[in-house]
Amino acid sequence: MFGKTVVRDMINRSAENETDRRVFLKAAGVAGLGTVGAGAATVLSPLSAEAAAVSDGAVFNFALNLEYLEAEFYSYAAFGKGLDRKFTTGKGDRGGVTGGRRVKFDTRAIASIASEIAIDEVDHVKFLRKALGGAKVSRPAIDLQNSFTAAAQAAGLIGPKDKFDPFANENNFLLAAFIFEDVGVTAYKGAAPLIKNAAFLEAAAGILAVEAYHAAIIRTKLYDLGQRKAVKAISDARDSLDGKSSLDQGIGTSRQSNLVPTDRNGIVYSRSAGQVLNIVYLNPKSVSKGGFFPKGVNGAIRKSAGN
Repeated sequence: MFGKTVVRDMINRSAENETDRRVFLKAAGVAGLGTVGAGAATVLSPLSAEAAAVSDGAVFNFALNLEYLEAEFYSYAAFGKGLDRKFTTGKGDRGGVTGGRRVKFDTRAIASIASEIAIDEVDHVKFLRKALGGAKVSRPAIDLQNSFTAAAQAAGLIGPKDKFDPFANENNFLLAAFIFEDVGVTAYKGAAPLIKNAAFLEAAAGILAVEAYHAAIIRTKLYDLGQRKAVKAISDARDSLDGKSSLDQGIGTSRQSNLVPTDRNGIVYSRSAGQVLNIVYLNPKSVSKGGFFPKGVNGAIRKSAGN
């Protein structure tokens, strides 16, 4: 669920108005379903009135920012190039991508995994852009270079003067991918209660399932490679950014794997948009830019939660 500060910021900044919502519905081919009904506020309790003002377009544009990031990372790693320019335009300032190159994979299996995930993530970008129509946001400035170094330093994987190159080898690639994948799963899970249209909720559930598959693949490969200590360090660093609650888990021990991070009911955790931004901005405070998005994300949802 979105925190009150984030929701208030979304309402104040929202570019996804009623007209944009109609465009969104039409572009997705479900215009006849209409927009949110009067009873939807009860679904969004306890924020009710505030959260009811958040459109599906705002939620999907937030997701689009994250998909831009993942698509660029995996596309560079697998194919040595980023998104085609025609898939990066839209509302807001269109930014460039810093860093990124093809990884020289040692094993065919991991190279194949990178390629498959890259194609999925690019497809997610295409789908969300089509669904959003004229309301879609452009790709914001993305940093695939300094951000990974900062994340690795925060996790203690490297020293304060060292650099971490996620494209240097397949081991670094997998650790870098781990930074994203669990966050994407918890982000879609957390956004689900705010999606008002059933067709859009189904689509989001489909993307969530794909992201969960991706996360499981990355976690499994890292477990097989004995990267438990490094993964735990990254997991602990993420937990230090997104608040007091423990929403992150490593991949287990030498005796017992933990490839599916769940609560005691076997359910995946949720993160609010603000918590997700805390992680991708690499900042535990309430800010509007930093880390992987040096100039911030585009759209109505821009500000991290703050601890």
